[in-house]
Amino acid sequence: MASSVRRLVLDDFIPYRLSVTSNLVSDSIARAYESLFGLTIPEWRLVAVIAETGGITQQAIGAKTLMDKVTVSRAAIALVGRGLLARRDNPEDRRSHLLELTDAGRDLYAVVAPKALDLESRIFDAFDPQEVAQFVAMLRRIESVTLDIGR
Repeated sequence: MASSVRRLVLDDFIPYRLSVTSNLVSDSIARAYESLFGLTIPEWRLVAVIAETGGITQQAIGAKTLMDKVTVSRAAIALVGRGLLARRDNPEDRRSHLLELTDAGRDLYAVVAPKALDLESRIFDAFDPQEVAQFVAMLRRIESVTLDIGR
């Protein structure tokens, strides 16, 4: 009885396709954010998460975005230095601080967020809304399964 052995073809390997596509999208976004707003991707993620949540700790940002502590810390330091974020005491844990957007940070978010949505539209307008919804649902399932595998 002959056994069929799967052969890895990198271009057909789904994790590779996800990585390549993610890199293409991230690079496109990074170029736009850097040239238009002087923001790196991690800096933009911090601004966006803080805009959504209000005061939040660096640890919570790392958990929400899956960025490592060093990346979150560097982005926070840069944004505080540029006057876009402020640190305030965390009443629930004196060992940590909450990060909040300053007025300048909120103004920046108000300008960048529509550009981010426009870029997303330019990528996904080639698909019908049902395909996009299905794709997002699949990505969430992949994320969930991958997190479970890692536990």
